[in-house]
Amino acid sequence: MSEMGLDLSGNYPKPLTDGVVRASDVVITIGCCDSCPIHPGRRYEDWELPDPAHQPLETVREIRDQIHARGKTLVDSLKKETTLP
Repeated sequence: MSEMGLDLSGNYPKPLTDGVVRASDVVITIGCCDSCPIHPGRRYEDWELPDPAHQPLETVREIRDQIHARGKTLVDSLKKETTLP
């Protein structure tokens, strides 16, 4: 991520708790399946992507780029949903 100018050194994976889901409008999971809390009124997307653990650097970069592209698409769709005529 540092190649993209992002410092994630202070970040770590966090559980998708019930409280986090309740506070969210959109929940993005990657391979969460049935173990994640579901609440009505939230938008859910499961992005099927390979696990980057133990992958070669080039594969990790490809996964990163896929997440980046999907994130940009999501942001654009949210902007369209909230734009009033």
